[in-house]
Amino acid sequence: MKVVRQYILDFVLIVTVILLSIAGFWKIFFGADARPTSYHYLHVITVFAWLLLLLIQLTLIGKKSFLSHKTVGLSILLFGPLLVASTALMSVHSARKGMISGEGDALLVQNVMGTLELGFLILMAFVLKKRRAIHGAFLLSTTLLFMGIAIFFTLLAWVPQFKIEGPETFYRFGTAALTGLAICLVIGIMYCVKNRRFGWPVLLGGSFLLINQLINALLIYFDLIKPLTEFVGSLNETATFVASFGVLLILLISTGVLKDRQVAYPQPETAES
Repeated sequence: MKVVRQYILDFVLIVTVILLSIAGFWKIFFGADARPTSYHYLHVITVFAWLLLLLIQLTLIGKKSFLSHKTVGLSILLFGPLLVASTALMSVHSARKGMISGEGDALLVQNVMGTLELGFLILMAFVLKKRRAIHGAFLLSTTLLFMGIAIFFTLLAWVPQFKIEGPETFYRFGTAALTGLAICLVIGIMYCVKNRRFGWPVLLGGSFLLINQLINALLIYFDLIKPLTEFVGSLNETATFVASFGVLLILLISTGVLKDRQVAYPQPETAES
């Protein structure tokens, strides 16, 4: 298909993230000791809904079905805030769990910063929505945030060299995290080299995991991980979910996304807009 050839790298990236996410989530839901909670179900549903939405939008753009693309894109007003809200909820739940157990939360910084960065990338996609290539690159860049985490869990679950087999192998958490970070960074660089004008948002998304790792190292150095864990874990889950959803929804609407789509509807399906 012409659409596949035109956007082959984008299709491969999104499908790869979907497959890695399935592998990473698999043992949480179907492993021998699987005890998935409602938090896990909400998070996995919103993540896969987002990835499938990006795949649908990419297909519509490839077919030059711009009006359908704009119409389907309205669902981002729901799924974007819902995705960020579910990620924020998981961040609070994970921090609280680590706080109560006394074991801490190894993914605290990635969870918290990832939530903020995800919201930022989605918002920027609509701030720059009239620049179609940049708009699409920002949306595509969100997949790298999921890819890094998916690679981390996939390596720990399925690759013997990364499995945790006791205290002496705890270092493998860091190795798995760095592997996912490096892969995402390389993909971002590839997109930027391929298209310097429009590839930089993907590089930005791929760089966030490295930035988060550096922030994590600084917090450890200044002994601030525990206070941050206690703060995040003490937040009200319902209020966090509602506030995250509401803030991003208001910000997205403020970009004029609804007005632009209402004006665009009378145009022919194949027209540029």
